[in-house]
Amino acid sequence: MTAPTLPALTIGPHQVWPPVVLAPMAGITNVGFRRLCREQGGGIYVCEMITTRALVERNPKTLRMIAFGVEEQPRSLQLYGTDPEITAAAVRIVVERDLADHIDLNFGCPVPKVTRRGGGSALPWRRRLFARLVKAAVDAASPAGVPVTVKMRKGIDDDHLTYVEAGLAAQDAGVAAVALHGRTAAQRYSGTADWDAIATLKSALDVPVLGNGDIWEADDALRMVAHTGVDGVVIGRGCLGRPWLFADLEAAFNGSPERRLPSLGEVAVTMRRHAELLVEQFVAGARNPARGERDGCTDFRKHVAWYLKGFPIGSELRRSLAMIESLAQLDDLLGKLDPAVPFPVENLGQPRGRTNSPGKVFLPDGWLASRDDDTPPDGAELDDSGG
Repeated sequence: MTAPTLPALTIGPHQVWPPVVLAPMAGITNVGFRRLCREQGGGIYVCEMITTRALVERNPKTLRMIAFGVEEQPRSLQLYGTDPEITAAAVRIVVERDLADHIDLNFGCPVPKVTRRGGGSALPWRRRLFARLVKAAVDAASPAGVPVTVKMRKGIDDDHLTYVEAGLAAQDAGVAAVALHGRTAAQRYSGTADWDAIATLKSALDVPVLGNGDIWEADDALRMVAHTGVDGVVIGRGCLGRPWLFADLEAAFNGSPERRLPSLGEVAVTMRRHAELLVEQFVAGARNPARGERDGCTDFRKHVAWYLKGFPIGSELRRSLAMIESLAQLDDLLGKLDPAVPFPVENLGQPRGRTNSPGKVFLPDGWLASRDDDTPPDGAELDDSGG
């Protein structure tokens, strides 16, 4: 597919090319994974979600999660909050301690433990509270020139859509860009993303709009841009077990037809690099290097099935790879793979990561009754970062 002609993505003072953003994913987008992806291609790579309350309370785990490699520019941090005052306090900490160059606000999380408290994708329904919170974040960040963006869903469900109104409110509050996942909270990760909704939002706003949802291949990104007119794309589940997607995206936006179809041997090399980077990250944060290596390998285990999806590999070897405790053990097992096995092209364009069915959105009692209540929801501030 021919690449649409796009300028660099502008996020405040930052010019980003290609116009690609890695979505924050809990337990995934840590320093090691982001570095692996950045080695493939350019863009903005967002760290795991940080909760405003945990940051304000100086939660040790949260502070450890706010870590960036020296090559990461701009440093991008996503915050989850529901209280304008706490959010503003968290943003001031980010600014005063120079923790990040870009702040994204999470209004897209559909997880029941979040929406039942009025947070995530439930919060834009309370339009005055949403506007207050975004304005508080922008006002706290703007003196330092740190741009704020928002990421959201279409709404709670098809009967309670909020994305255009929320997008306009965010723009009025001074955000640098708005990202839309073309699903409702009720859809979770099921069905098909509504690219028409993304196009509607793009036509309604003057600030850059980013599209998210069902980008499994680089050509999907080109199709989304052509269909919606968005200024850039957000990549989530599509890169799981396929960090080379970012190489394909850079090639695609530069007009090149080149796409990677790595053999099993090449995938094994990428797996080893991923595990090595995770071990490096965990060793740096551990008192005991052996414990750090074990923790890094344990963190890598979740990625094994994604990397090997579609390849003809025996269940015993798959199981062993998903139980590694050291790099030496990983090397031994990867050596048992047949490096000549070609990439399973039948898997191209197929969903990766979480897939589930639509479900009821759990909300606080009376949440839908008043759109103009700007009182922060009781108990919605989470004290644990990462999702």
